[in-house]
Formats: sequence, C-alpha cells, structure tokens
Amino acid sequence: MNVPVSPLLEVRNLSVFYSGLQVLWDVSLSVDSGEIVTILGANGAGKTTLVQSIFGLVGERHGQVFFGDTDITGLPAYDVVTRGLSLVPEKRELFPKMTVIENLELGGFPRPEKAAGYNEMFALFPILEERKDQLAGTLSGGEQQMLAIARALMARPSMLVLDEPSLGLSPLLVSTVLDAVGTLNQSGLSILLVEQNVQHALEISHRGYILENGRIIREGSSEELLHDDQIRAAYLGI
Repeated sequence: MNVPVSPLLEVRNLSVFYSGLQVLWDVSLSVDSGEIVTILGANGAGKTTLVQSIFGLVGERHGQVFFGDTDITGLPAYDVVTRGLSLVPEKRELFPKMTVIENLELGGFPRPEKAAGYNEMFALFPILEERKDQLAGTLSGGEQQMLAIARALMARPSMLVLDEPSLGLSPLLVSTVLDAVGTLNQSGLSILLVEQNVQHALEISHRGYILENGRIIREGSSEELLHDDQIRAAYLGI
C-alpha cells in the first residue's frame, strides 16, 4: 500500500488584505518534493502578493502556510529562510554597491553551517566568475538575475521560490535563466516558479496553477495546461 506523502510546501486557504482591500481569495496550492510547480497569471493577478505571503512579507492575511511538517504562517521571513526556503524576488533586490562575491556571501549568511561554495555558483553561471569583483549594480539585467538566483542558492535551500525570473530579459536570456531552473530541479531542488512566460514555464514544470484576480481558477499538469485551448488562447495568443 502506498504511504501518503505530505507536500514540501502547502498553502491552505490563503486570503490577503491591503488596507482592508482583499487581493487574494482562499488560495490553496502545494509543491511536492522534487517538483517544479508554476504559477501563471497576467499582471495584477496577485502572483507577487502570493509569493510575499508565503514569506510573511504582507500585512493582514488569513490561512496557513506549511513547509515540511512546520506551520510557518507566523514566522518572520529570515526564520523561513533558515528552514530551507529561499526567495528570488521579482526585482532581484541585489545590493548594487556591493560586489558579486559580497552579494553571494550575504546569501549564505542565514545558514552559515550549510552555505554553498562560490565555485558551485560559478559552475551554474560561469559569467559570474568573470564578474566576481564587479559591483552588482553594473551588471547587465541577465547577469543580475543570475546573481539573484545564485545568492538565494547560497543558503542551500530545499525549495527555491522564483518570482518572475524572466522579467525584462531578452528571449535568449529568458531561455538561459529558465533552462538553469530546469537544471537545478534535475539536481533535486524543488521549485515554485512564478512566471508570465507561459510556454517556457510549462515546458520545464510538472504542474501549474492559473491565478486570476486573486483566485486560483485552474490547476493541472503542465501538459494539460499547455494543450488547453482556452489557456492557449488567453496566454499564448494561439
């Protein structure tokens, strides 16, 4: 008999309010160990609010967030990170006047006993080794995104949450970044991916959720969503 496996990340009936205005309604989702799960939706759908809610970075919220067997709903963001959940924020939020190496050092700070080595990050993104002494603010957009991902990986998380990693990048760099996400997953890292690049996100993920106006309106395997006529028309223009 198969033994039920608890999700690595589980969001239960999450509702979020800003100044009394509700922006998420009873959102529930899960990510199992070893999965890439993608959250898709147009601008203003509530994707970033959802991500921030998982890390306790919003004001009023109702519902629960579990990571492993732990209820992390009321924990501050730094405590969430020490438990093995890392965030790559939408706008990267690098320290622009610090070097690549210094940004990486700060990424490993929350979990010093588990911090990754620079060479692991340079193997994933070789350009960062060439730029290691360069100020983060002088990097190109694609290089900054690579550094943001590498910084989050320095804490050796068991799950990585990426909020719009392809935002503002050229098509070639979008492929480079999202292919790296797929490579990380193949190495065993679980990933929650928030994306507007529907085609590529579904091609590398296992399952997906569609978020619209603060509500989950559809979920399914990536294969199902990629070939759904309604979703193809709404998000792929096909």
